[in-house]
Amino acid sequence: MNKVLGKVVSISGNMISVEFKGDIIQNEVGYVLLGKKRLKAEVIKIRGDIAYMQVFEYTKGIKVGDRIEFSGQMLSVQLGPGLLAQIYDGLQNPLPELAQEFGFFLPVGTELPAIAPKKWNFTPLVKKNDKVTGGSFLGHVPEGIFKHKIMVPFYIKEECIVESIVPKGNYKSDQTIAKIRNEDGKVIDVSMTFEWPVKIPIEAYAEKLSPSEPLITKIRIIDTLFPIAKGGTYCIPGPFGAGKTVLQQITSRHAEIDIVIIAACGERAGEVVETLREFPHIQDPRTGKPLMERTIIICNTSSMPVAARESSVYTAATIAEYYRQMGLNVLLLADSTSRWAQAMREISGRLEEIPGEEAYPAYLESRIANFYERSGLVRLRNGEMGSLTIGGTVSPAGGNFEEPVTQGTLKVVGAFYGLSRDRANARRFPSVSPLESWSKYTSIIPQDKIDTARSILFKGEGVNQMMKVVGEEGTSIDDFLIYLKAEFLDDVYLQQNGFDKVDAATTAERQQYVFSKIVDILRKEFTFTEKKEAREYFYKLRHNIIDLNYKEYGSNEFKNQEKKIDSLLKGENHA
Repeated sequence: MNKVLGKVVSISGNMISVEFKGDIIQNEVGYVLLGKKRLKAEVIKIRGDIAYMQVFEYTKGIKVGDRIEFSGQMLSVQLGPGLLAQIYDGLQNPLPELAQEFGFFLPVGTELPAIAPKKWNFTPLVKKNDKVTGGSFLGHVPEGIFKHKIMVPFYIKEECIVESIVPKGNYKSDQTIAKIRNEDGKVIDVSMTFEWPVKIPIEAYAEKLSPSEPLITKIRIIDTLFPIAKGGTYCIPGPFGAGKTVLQQITSRHAEIDIVIIAACGERAGEVVETLREFPHIQDPRTGKPLMERTIIICNTSSMPVAARESSVYTAATIAEYYRQMGLNVLLLADSTSRWAQAMREISGRLEEIPGEEAYPAYLESRIANFYERSGLVRLRNGEMGSLTIGGTVSPAGGNFEEPVTQGTLKVVGAFYGLSRDRANARRFPSVSPLESWSKYTSIIPQDKIDTARSILFKGEGVNQMMKVVGEEGTSIDDFLIYLKAEFLDDVYLQQNGFDKVDAATTAERQQYVFSKIVDILRKEFTFTEKKEAREYFYKLRHNIIDLNYKEYGSNEFKNQEKKIDSLLKGENHA
């Protein structure tokens, strides 16, 4: 088949207009031919015989009349064993291999295979004459702590017959391991790897279900008050320095999840470098091995070409869906979706589209919705379950939650964790605001206890604001007691010490037990004669429960500390 060719007729930043003859498709990949260099680009709009393409490299040196070669393929990623523990750019080029070959300054137009053709120990799961279709398991290979399922490529929709399958043994990832025959009698060779377009969701499952089972993150304020469900969505908006990236890293370390995929889509290079340096050395609490062994990082920083930010989000989503198809629980963290939206705004401006609010494109909300809709809990055709949970950070300018990206995200996510500048400045971590945040998912804690806690928090904030005007002297002892209870709940439960090996991660069982005791204290009727007495009592109680947070759950130290707290509560003679 002859490839369609074109020529550049205009250039605007990373956007080029190309005149072509023949047939091309939306999201098709093309290459700008600059001597021996081939600059990758994607068709984002077609009008008559003019294609508008975003170039994924710096466009310096491109001139009118330069030739374009269209590939006939949509922008795709390679899927197969060998993805785990990798660091890719937005176009799935392996960054460590690029650095090893070219040094720290990468030449323009460089591409490397995403998956190196190494040998894998393959175990077949099907035999000759078995019926299979797209997504069916042909066998598995060991990848880290997981059995990486080798699947029939997802683009095969009809039922096929297995003509042959290789016996158990070591094979290269690009070798044919099975031959399958489709309904037309055509025999298709299947290897361990295949490609899939990033803009098309993978739907090779039996059905998609509503998320219901809580995803335990071991962060108390999240699991108790604002839970996430496996297969759900959430967003973390907050001003610069409020702890978005740190919260994501803690979640990826302690959440009860199989695979973590981090999409650094336009975040500042310094923060991404910190992630790249930290992750290989972080010990996975689950396995004792490096956390990186079950992590994939898609890295496209603010100093990299703007156009690749969009592709990095979709690359991460496609790889996440691929692992979900194996019956695994996957967590995708996008940091930050604001920078992705800014890239969309820039491309929309170059296309001279009618701008929406704050010059973002009119289709901003639908693009955000399409991304988050790729999450979900699915039942595979063999009855197994897999989930993809998506969490995105939002970086609103000046911490303004009314701006379009935050508002567009709030309409589609199931949980919202608003980070507070004031809480971060007061060193209250995680700095999730208990007054602004919300969740639509079911908690591991009974709702009546959550209602009690939130009611105290809201009333306590009201008293706090009043005390700023009338002072402590002008506040009644009953109101002052509500304020003390709200501060007590915040200090002993909503805050966690990420540097303490016990307090950094709280199991669901411990949360249920400790929160129940705290709610009993919040509901307890105290009768203090003066404010100083009440303050000193809650000061003692607070320190005793913070000490309890540092004791291993169920240990003798924990039980002894609990006895101290119980005696303090019983010995309180004002009840």
